[in-house]
Amino acid sequence: MADAPANVATGGVPRLRRVLSLRDLIIFGITAVTPSAPVTVFGLVSVRARGHTVDTILFAMVAMVLTAISYGRMAALYPAAGSAYTYVGRGLNPHLGFLAGWAMLLDYLTIPLFCVVYGSLIVQRMLPEVPYVIIAAGFASGITYLNVRGIRATARTNDVLLVYMGVVLLAFIGLAVRYLLGHEGWGGLFSSTPFYDPREFDIKAVIHATSFAALTYIGFDSVTTLAEDVHNPKRNVLLSLVIVCLFTGIFGGLLTYLGQRVWPDFRTFPDVATAFMDATRRVGGVWLFEAMVLLLAIANLGAGLTGQVGAARLLFGMGRDNVLPKRFFAHLSAKTNTPSFNIVLIGALTFAGSLGKRYDLIGELQNFGAFLGFMGVNIATIRQFYFLPLTGRHKSFWKDFLLPGLGFVICTIIWLGF
Repeated sequence: MADAPANVATGGVPRLRRVLSLRDLIIFGITAVTPSAPVTVFGLVSVRARGHTVDTILFAMVAMVLTAISYGRMAALYPAAGSAYTYVGRGLNPHLGFLAGWAMLLDYLTIPLFCVVYGSLIVQRMLPEVPYVIIAAGFASGITYLNVRGIRATARTNDVLLVYMGVVLLAFIGLAVRYLLGHEGWGGLFSSTPFYDPREFDIKAVIHATSFAALTYIGFDSVTTLAEDVHNPKRNVLLSLVIVCLFTGIFGGLLTYLGQRVWPDFRTFPDVATAFMDATRRVGGVWLFEAMVLLLAIANLGAGLTGQVGAARLLFGMGRDNVLPKRFFAHLSAKTNTPSFNIVLIGALTFAGSLGKRYDLIGELQNFGAFLGFMGVNIATIRQFYFLPLTGRHKSFWKDFLLPGLGFVICTIIWLGF
């Protein structure tokens, strides 16, 4: 298949080439989620959870790891582009798959849209003399151009973006540790207060705030849209999904833990939306604050790249199944082996939608679609592996029913809290 022409496969059905490694998938997933994701939710979650942000990150991680296992198992069974659309459609019912596809399409389409809007606003604060429409056009066209060039170009760009994000965030971690040791000693660095403060802890507040903290993980499932691009998808998709979710939870938990220790009183944030930036300024001064602003712009570029890839491949899967007009949506570029028509269409829609600047509404739509898809994939996993086990395979209550069942329940709780 890897040596075949871009649009040729058995029976004339268009197929994507398998050119990505496990490392590519992991970097793709981490970039899609972005290591800086906790930065954007830190202030709001701290206030809602009454200073227990770390708890919300870890609780959401449980839901995402369970859901990642379901995604990975379904990807191993159906290693084709389409993500939740494919898994729910084949695991439950084609009509439910159609609905899941549109729910996830809402998620994928709003990821690059959110990134263009938020990234443009960040850049405009640094360059107020440049009109917003020019910056938004630059973001949208840049993301589209890189993705049209091919998935390998996207993967290489992700490598560069991830290096910069890693440097800045590691600088914050090192400076925060130095700050805490210098001001409070070892007792300031190692504390149980971010996990449990008896004066402030409220389990209902923590559960409610988890609905916001779950934004940290949005985008991890875009890895499954590359199931036709990766070598050995039965192993690598599941493994990369779990690694991405665990990394996001552990690294995000560390960032929010240090943020809480550096700025322990959530009631005194100058601005809730930029609370983490204030903690960054406290430990590193103006230069780290400005580096973090640039990081957010770069992170939105990286997430926009991967979000557009996911949306384009979801449309490709729906077009190939004739759910959408096949001639347009199932088209693959003969030169780059990418669904180029879909990428350009999404780029145009992203730019048009970004002119409204309503990133708050965009975020709500994104979460609504994402968690509907997560719930559907967990249910599809139960039916596929517990009620319709493969011939010669014994079903397991714990693995085939309980794990995806818990994933469904926790995802439902989070979805109801939006």
